[in-house]
Amino acid sequence: MNGLRLSVRARLTAWYGGFFLLAGVVLVTLNYLLVSSQLPDVATYAVAQHVDGTVMPGVASEAAVAATLQDYKSSALSTLLVQSGVGLLLATAFAGIVGWLMASRVLQPLHEITATALRLEAGDLDRRINLDGPDDELKELADTFDGMLDRLATSFDSQKRFVANASHELRTPLAVQRTLVEVALDDPYASADVKRLGEHLLATNARSERLIDGLLLLARSDRGLDRRDSVRFDLLVDQVLREAARGEGLYFGSDLEPLEVPGDHVLLMHMVVNLVRNAVLHNHPGGNVSVQVKAHGRPALVVANTGRVLPDDVVPGLFEPFRRMPGATTPGAGLGLSIVRSIAHAHQGTVTAEAIPDGGLVVEVNLPVTDVRTPPTYGKIT
Repeated sequence: MNGLRLSVRARLTAWYGGFFLLAGVVLVTLNYLLVSSQLPDVATYAVAQHVDGTVMPGVASEAAVAATLQDYKSSALSTLLVQSGVGLLLATAFAGIVGWLMASRVLQPLHEITATALRLEAGDLDRRINLDGPDDELKELADTFDGMLDRLATSFDSQKRFVANASHELRTPLAVQRTLVEVALDDPYASADVKRLGEHLLATNARSERLIDGLLLLARSDRGLDRRDSVRFDLLVDQVLREAARGEGLYFGSDLEPLEVPGDHVLLMHMVVNLVRNAVLHNHPGGNVSVQVKAHGRPALVVANTGRVLPDDVVPGLFEPFRRMPGATTPGAGLGLSIVRSIAHAHQGTVTAEAIPDGGLVVEVNLPVTDVRTPPTYGKIT
């Protein structure tokens, strides 16, 4: 069982109050001892009231004097102890309240740092703390955090420029190569060997283009979102299903509840396309692909397909880049599910997969959602 977790503010208050209480206890103890030592000694005072063993006129007996003095001393010390204890408890409570307020003021810069960190996104790194105040440890921490954000912003800008340049520099030569091969294949005098080689080169070129597109998409999604728009997720999924269902020889079942999610329409489209394509490629003739969009509860998207039986220990590794299903012969570079996971994380969501005992895979995607103000639509695509 985990112990009680207190906030830093509560711990500081407890330390303030604890030290104050300890100091108060020491002070009360010293005060008690000093007062006790200054009160007259009972036996000595009682004997002093007698001279040569004879009781002086008007003076009580030694025993009576001793008893009276003892009662007086006990009463005085008891009153001192009770009143000091009450005063100490009240002062400790007051010290706790003051300590709580002081801790809040001292920790305010940390709250500002936390709030700034929570508002940061990969596409919005221009927020800074800019803490005002004395040049102490907390200001040094805030300035260090601002400096770190400056370095991160520079790094993300460099990455954006690299992805943009790489997209152009890598696609251009592949497009030129594809054009040259297609021109060579269109030559009516080309031999059968040349045509066979050209077709092989075109297939290799297409795989290279898909690999580059996948890597660039993965890099883009790993950077996070530059902006968030309201996306009708159910309509997006419906569009993907209608395009994927053409001529595949599979049964596509859909149950799409109206759902809006905040995010990037293009990235969400790629996520759904990769999930559906994965469900189609790793299926068997006449198999099923089932897609659900849930407006209430989680997950937001469920994609299930029939296919080969997968070992449970293989499924988690499918989200790693360049990891493919064992024995897979379908085209692809093994980036599909890793792109899906990266896009889901960019939208502050999660994705999980589970093998179906009878064969196939079910993938669930959780995404932040918003309200939908249009009537629900349901349908099946066959």
